[in-house]
Amino acid sequence: MEGSIKIDIRKERLAKSAAARQDIDAEEEFRDSIATVDEKGKRIWLYPKKPSGRYHNWRIAVTVVLLTILLGGPFLKISGQPFLLLNIFERKFVILGQAFWPQDFFLLAVVLIIFFVFVILFTVVFGRVWCGWMCPQTLFMEMVFRKIEYWIEGDATAQRRLSKEPWTASKIFKKTSKHIIFLAISLLIAHTVMAYMIGIEQTQAIVSESPSENIAGFIGLMAFTAIFYGIYAKFREQACIAVCPYGRLQGVLLTRESIVVAYDWLRGEPRGHLKKNAEPAVNTGDCIDCKLCVHVCPTGIDIRNGTQMECVNCTACIDACDDVMLKIGKPKGLIRYASYNSIKDGISKIITGKVIAYSIVLLTLVIILGAALITRSDVETTILKVPGTLYQREPGFITNLYNVEFVNKTFDEMTLEIKVESPASAQIHKVDGKAIVIPSEGFTKGVYFIRIPEEAVTTARTVVKLGIYQNGNRIETVKAKFIGPVSKASDAKRN
Repeated sequence: MEGSIKIDIRKERLAKSAAARQDIDAEEEFRDSIATVDEKGKRIWLYPKKPSGRYHNWRIAVTVVLLTILLGGPFLKISGQPFLLLNIFERKFVILGQAFWPQDFFLLAVVLIIFFVFVILFTVVFGRVWCGWMCPQTLFMEMVFRKIEYWIEGDATAQRRLSKEPWTASKIFKKTSKHIIFLAISLLIAHTVMAYMIGIEQTQAIVSESPSENIAGFIGLMAFTAIFYGIYAKFREQACIAVCPYGRLQGVLLTRESIVVAYDWLRGEPRGHLKKNAEPAVNTGDCIDCKLCVHVCPTGIDIRNGTQMECVNCTACIDACDDVMLKIGKPKGLIRYASYNSIKDGISKIITGKVIAYSIVLLTLVIILGAALITRSDVETTILKVPGTLYQREPGFITNLYNVEFVNKTFDEMTLEIKVESPASAQIHKVDGKAIVIPSEGFTKGVYFIRIPEEAVTTARTVVKLGIYQNGNRIETVKAKFIGPVSKASDAKRN
């Protein structure tokens, strides 16, 4: 009898533990899939409800400013030079009117590292604010293409209904006009990207000339247009969910102190439906489970499940929830910008050890970049011995032959002079005797003799320091290795 009771108790405990595991699995089930793919792996097309509210209005204002800068950037000039040019084809980069060449790769690398560290630091503190407010993908998708879709096809319900309707004249007109506008905007974006890569003048030349006269540029523009059209008309939120690595970095960047778009589960749970003319439910939270926060989400997630990779912090759920709270007489902020700890413990702490560490790294990199920019020369001089040569003897002199290349990093023609700084007895002569003239954004080469009196050559290798002068001012110093015979005194000393 006692044994059967123990067995029944054990079975009951196992049943309870299994039920608890099932409840946990059910609560965490959303982590096993994404909202845009069904169980068979088929794409689920999202129809997010049209957003509106305080945060959305702020995002519109920010979008207008950022897109104005982005689209107007190729036309901006600083001292006659582009505001930003990233010409990877000719390996030429212009940032804020200053030219950078492959010789300045160190500076460009530091700039990129600073950018990524800044994004990391910003993410640690403020979560994915970049994605929701500043990322070009989100700005164009949600604030341009989606707006056009709402204008032509209507809100989410109307879009779903239109999608299921047969192909009538009205549907054909709406779909065709929408995609024509999408193509036109994609073409505009493609021209803008091309202008940042090859310059506005060359882009205008491609547009004004026949495609046969510049086939490579025409193909490039068409390729960019097809890519942007495919992203914004078809791929859409999948770019953020499946391609962009930034969302996946959240797992290592976000902390319990990071400020993100968060649902206040302490205030909202347990959820209770609100019925018209019914008494308010007892022991329920402020969330009435209307699911408007889900319907308005452009990536299809339920923010009430917590921070998720798909969340781009677009604040659409905040506006939707605040509107509902006002209607039912509850305070706003059930969904808001907050950290996990600020909701759980009521304490918000931004300055943490990780923030301090990233700040130190960022400050160090900025100092390194500043020092490198201050000491950066307008001329890059490379001096190398002519291949296959050692040294030559002349009456009373030892001579070495060098190839010298000068790179002009400025937009003005330069006339230079090269002088020996040390040793004082050394002399330098250009083989053709012509002046050193470097074209703007170009380079020139020359062959030079360096001569040192034979008695001054005491070692097999002598370092010769050369100064590069412009208008009497030294703008750069380079060193050359001078090869000479080993003197008898040196041989005796060595032996």
